[in-house]
Amino acid sequence: MTHIDAGAELDPVHPVPVPGRARGLTGAEVAERVARGEVNDVPVRSSRSLSEIVRANVFTRFNAIIGILWLIMLFVAPIQDSLFGFVILANTGIGIVQEWRAKKTLDSLAVIGEARPTVRRDGVATQVATSEIVLGDLIETGPGDKIVVDGTCAEADGLEIDESLLTGEADPVVKQPGDAVMSGSFVVAGGGAFTATKVGREAYAAQLAEEASRFTLVHSELRSGISTILKYVQWMMIPTAIGLVISQLVVKEHGFKDSVARTVGGIVPMVPEGLVLLTSVAFAIGVIRLGRQQCLVQELPAIEGLARVDTVCLDKTGTLTEGGMDVAELRPLDGADESHVRDVLGALGGSDPRPNASLQAIIDAYPEDQGWRCTQALPFSSARKYSGAAFSESDGTSSAWLLGAPDVLLPSDDPALTGVEELNQQGLRVLLLVRVHTDLEDPKVKEGAEPAALVVLEQRLRPDAADTLRYFAEQDVRAKVVSGDNAVSVGAVAGKLGLDGAEHTVDARSLPEDRAEMADALDAGTVFGRVTPQQKRDMVGALQSHGHTVAMTGDGVNDVLALKDADIGVSMGSGSEATRAVAQIVLLNNSFATLPSVVAEGRRVIGNITRVATLFLVKTVYSVILALLVVCCQVEYPFLPRHLTLLSTLTIGVPAFFLALAPNKERAKPHFVQRVMRYAIPGGVVAGLATFLMYMIARHFYTGSGALDAETSSATLTLFLISMWVLAIVARPYTWWRVCLVAAMGLGFLLVLVVPWLQDFFALKLVGTSMPWTAVGIAAVAAVVLELLWKWVDRRYPD
Repeated sequence: MTHIDAGAELDPVHPVPVPGRARGLTGAEVAERVARGEVNDVPVRSSRSLSEIVRANVFTRFNAIIGILWLIMLFVAPIQDSLFGFVILANTGIGIVQEWRAKKTLDSLAVIGEARPTVRRDGVATQVATSEIVLGDLIETGPGDKIVVDGTCAEADGLEIDESLLTGEADPVVKQPGDAVMSGSFVVAGGGAFTATKVGREAYAAQLAEEASRFTLVHSELRSGISTILKYVQWMMIPTAIGLVISQLVVKEHGFKDSVARTVGGIVPMVPEGLVLLTSVAFAIGVIRLGRQQCLVQELPAIEGLARVDTVCLDKTGTLTEGGMDVAELRPLDGADESHVRDVLGALGGSDPRPNASLQAIIDAYPEDQGWRCTQALPFSSARKYSGAAFSESDGTSSAWLLGAPDVLLPSDDPALTGVEELNQQGLRVLLLVRVHTDLEDPKVKEGAEPAALVVLEQRLRPDAADTLRYFAEQDVRAKVVSGDNAVSVGAVAGKLGLDGAEHTVDARSLPEDRAEMADALDAGTVFGRVTPQQKRDMVGALQSHGHTVAMTGDGVNDVLALKDADIGVSMGSGSEATRAVAQIVLLNNSFATLPSVVAEGRRVIGNITRVATLFLVKTVYSVILALLVVCCQVEYPFLPRHLTLLSTLTIGVPAFFLALAPNKERAKPHFVQRVMRYAIPGGVVAGLATFLMYMIARHFYTGSGALDAETSSATLTLFLISMWVLAIVARPYTWWRVCLVAAMGLGFLLVLVVPWLQDFFALKLVGTSMPWTAVGIAAVAAVVLELLWKWVDRRYPD
């Protein structure tokens, strides 16, 4: 609240008087500070640098293992047995290129969403880039503005700052001139200005800004699950590899190079290195796809998080409705003079330098021209739900007025509220103008208020909102409208958009404070009005306590706390800087219709990665089984690296890449590791046992020179057919391109078997007809067993 001095100097940009001393720095002072390096020049990166991307994709534990084995094979075996190394190079290169493309997308989009604070220099308020702020700058603030550097409050007009991002305390802090202002906090009510005392790396905002927009690979169930799998694989691989080395080099009396080649052939397929890379590529492609729709993903796992969302909380204003409003009707009350009411509304509009959408509609309808002087102002606060001002009118009289929610300013049984409910039911927004007779700072200012007029406002519905709500319903995602407006009015808007349950509205003031009881009420209801900022946060927590994965959308300051606590925060690009700072996803085009694309992209990524992970881990399991059986039975390892490179390429690498990018609308389910391993373990065990059985049968059938090649070829055919069946199961449900993909992989293997130079290159040649048909028969039995096992798993764990 500010008492305004009549002799104050007027700011040339804003009509609000500012003290003559608060003109800010001069141009010469700014130049001097720039020369001294006292500039807020902290580079804010939206992504990792190219060198960091290369290091992250190249220097991994499993790349190191594969790289060492590759170098060994280059010295002891033909180039055919070193193909797995070139595949690693290609996959790593793809990962680097995709993340580099994602980096460029994020860099360009981050510039669009960058904040431009308002600084006052030479008495003129202008917007500058954050990096252009210098030490001592006078920075203006208003509702929703983020404090970008540390400073000291110089002016305060009812200034309230939320420091919850720094302290965890949700209650706004009232600031007076001389109080410290911390970067990273944001304004929730009022306005003012502060002097920058710390800029650049000294300001806490430097750390927050960099962290908020970083291209991060932070915690997610998908990534942590893959890390867990890889950890177990590593521990299984070490003893198995040692036993295989001893078996092939010591127990069997074969040539050194051949023993080394078969040892490496047993170790390499245990490493599911492509799974990590494919996950990064899928995430990066998702970021690029969303970037093309002007959707800024500030954290990669946000894509995954949206795939798991089952409840989305929507703020009405700015999400279901457009920002602009229009005055539909003015209803004077108790014989009030309509002309005088118009003058009051015009004066109220002129008293607020940063009007919200409702007040802006009043300003547009009733411009200020009566020459009243504002002596006291009370900015709008979402907690109070009203604003006010006191004036010295043109005839010399004084008056004080409040403008806000009718049911807040007057008792519910007041006759002046007659008809308000009906207007709300029509989806109209109603504000009440009342005259008060006490100081605006008085806590009892509303007592004895005299109603003067009802201001009826029309809200503009977003044309795409109805289709978006329909999409959520079809995808089994429950939409909850959570608004600070009147519950009946919010319900009317939701009803116009076809939201199920919109007719049963809930006034949030009646919600129980107990979290469990609140969660029950939230599960039962759909539309909630009169929700305070703290209640929004409590509602998110209550829904999460019932096991819901919650996404919160919003663009106003009152949404920040809920956005921060939600599993996924989605902000509009035109929203406040504070909401954009805490949201994981920013819709830069301000289109609510973009949200289904984001959800669909998340489901595509997580669903497909879960699907193809089975392919990679079946290979890991059967490789471990084969290695253990070889060690126990003291026989040659059946495969050379070239054989498994061929099988991995045709049954895992190529199809996994296409399957990972395919459409997938299924909502992601929890427990990634358990879901993948319940299929991979039986699949890998069946494949390993069947392949080893075929290998042992072939060993007894073939004798003489070249027997090992014939045995290997028969075992390779068995393993390929079983792996193809696994691929065929994973590729379900079938579409034309999935069928073509599976068929193409089969034709690729057939081509190797019939083309002489490919036979020689991969050392594959089927001898006779008995063993090849035996291989087909064993693979067919294994396929039937696989079907029965996986169907049993589906029945045992129906999700």
